[in-house]
Amino acid sequence: MASVKRIGIIGLDTSHAPVFTQLLNDPTHEFHVPGGVVTSAFPGGSADFELSYSRVEGFTEQLRMQPGVKIVDSPEEAAEACDAILLLAVDGRAHLALFQRIAAYGKPVFIDKPMAVSYAEAAAIAELAKLNGVPLMSCSALRYAEALTEALTDNKAGPVIGMDCYGPMALQATQPGLFWYGVHMAEMLFRTLGKDCKKVLAVTNEDHDLISGVWENGSIGTMRGNRKGNNQFGALLHRENRTAHIDVYSHPKSYYASLLERIMSMFLTGVTDIDGDETLQIIRFMEAANESRVTGRFVDL
Repeated sequence: MASVKRIGIIGLDTSHAPVFTQLLNDPTHEFHVPGGVVTSAFPGGSADFELSYSRVEGFTEQLRMQPGVKIVDSPEEAAEACDAILLLAVDGRAHLALFQRIAAYGKPVFIDKPMAVSYAEAAAIAELAKLNGVPLMSCSALRYAEALTEALTDNKAGPVIGMDCYGPMALQATQPGLFWYGVHMAEMLFRTLGKDCKKVLAVTNEDHDLISGVWENGSIGTMRGNRKGNNQFGALLHRENRTAHIDVYSHPKSYYASLLERIMSMFLTGVTDIDGDETLQIIRFMEAANESRVTGRFVDL
């Protein structure tokens, strides 16, 4: 057990906290992720965000009932008692302030989506991680949906020429525009098309958004965000000779398990498979898309 990482969770206002804990702490789970166990957790919560304060008590009780998990009184206490940190607070506005409290411990950190709700805050997190030698990773679980991974490794139909994503895109007053649910589709787009998106245009009404990005190589990627109708995520992956439908729910392994495998690899090696610049560009993309939602014009990234 000496090689097993002790993991601290910061933020128990999201279902991801019990889901990740079960995948890590229950060796009988079909998709158990080895290498670490959750041993401490700080509840946190945002008093002005209903989807935070209304859920933190329930998820805290779920974690409290897990053998070996101690509920602690501060982010610092969680960080001090562990080897690696899952910063899961559901409110993206809180991530910079929470990270500022734990960065000096120098321990690997995964920040749940979104990394922050502005490019300036995300860049500040990245700089603070660099200054303190903190291995850092942040993304949506949809990035690692097995159906997407399989589609990207099947090159028989030629090179990728574009991608159209779709999914629910509810809006929350405290989480600007795309930053609440648009981040899931943005992650799928950037994993597929790369970080070099040059400009973005948004068309929006009460029920739907259509976000179009133009990449440096001429590829076009789109996100159709729905507040009415279909509330499932998915995508069309366009290759030179064929278009494939990606059903992110089709694989028996959940995207949470697939994501957690990548997180544990980062915790164990200190190396993430996501370019840090790409994570920052995703934040900038969403920020620019939010601007275009207001102006109706292309915004350069």
